Amino acid sequence: MKNLLSIHTVLALAAAAQAGCGAKISSKGTLKSYDADKKEIVVSVDGKDSSYTLTPETEGVAKVADLKGKTVKVDVDKHVQTKVLAVSAADAAPAEEPKKEKKKKEKKAA
Repeated sequence: MKNLLSIHTVLALAAAAQAGCGAKISSKGTLKSYDADKKEIVVSVDGKDSSYTLTPETEGVAKVADLKGKTVKVDVDKHVQTKVLAVSAADAAPAEEPKKEKKKKEKKAA
């Protein structure tokens, strides 16, 4: 009986932890379109279009219409990848610094 109760408790705790893990996936891309009636956005990431649904819990919904055509950061739920948790303007990509070439020391002939 103790084993059965222990197993049941462990499974209940594991299921509760998995259900509320809160893991999110972030991606950056260009906001191609925004449908205010359907509450859907289309974001192009590396040439691939993805459609997302905005919910009442989504952060940044008020500014989405202004971000059309700009680079945005979209955070989605790991388990329900069409559910948007947050939409925001992405930070500008830092300019790449030119790589410095390492100079090889010339061996002096002795």
